[in-house]
Amino acid sequence: MLKIHVLPLGDYQTNCYIVHEENRNACFLIDPGYEPAIIDAYLEEKGLTPEAIALTHCHFDHVGAVKDLVAQYDCKVYLCRKDLAMPPMLTNGPLYYTDTYADGDTMTLAGIPVRVMETPGHTPGSVCLIAGDTMFSGDTLFAGSCGRTDLPCGDAREMRDSLRKLAKLEENYRVCPGHGPSSTLDREKKTNPYL
Repeated sequence: MLKIHVLPLGDYQTNCYIVHEENRNACFLIDPGYEPAIIDAYLEEKGLTPEAIALTHCHFDHVGAVKDLVAQYDCKVYLCRKDLAMPPMLTNGPLYYTDTYADGDTMTLAGIPVRVMETPGHTPGSVCLIAGDTMFSGDTLFAGSCGRTDLPCGDAREMRDSLRKLAKLEENYRVCPGHGPSSTLDREKKTNPYL
């Protein structure tokens, strides 16, 4: 059974997710944007060791703790190559990564299959990551809203296309967004004006 811990961190309360199989110590992190010491202390408290970091996109508030955590745990870092074109002012300097993924890829992170769905709009390389019955939607889809497209490299047309793509999914995923509370895809289809 999938266990998901969420740590809202930093000025933007970016959701850092820690994901692992029940009764396993290996885990992976999604979007560790701030406060690596807090993440490290939480991992130690729970007896968890990250094998990988997966990024839904590369804005500074989602990647800020990556280098410190890699120095501590020597783990792999995955991102969508399309975000490498973003200006450094948006990414907190040069991006650190070991591997890239693209639409349709499936990786095994800490023993858990994770499928990649590219959902550009907020950034060129925004993705949703699907593990079991859960979708980590980054800043593409929020409870009741969607990510902004007015920052450099944002694209409103691509965001509309990405949201249409999500609306066509038949599965009722639990939606774990980059900011704010979780939801379900069915609930968002019924109540989210952007979806």
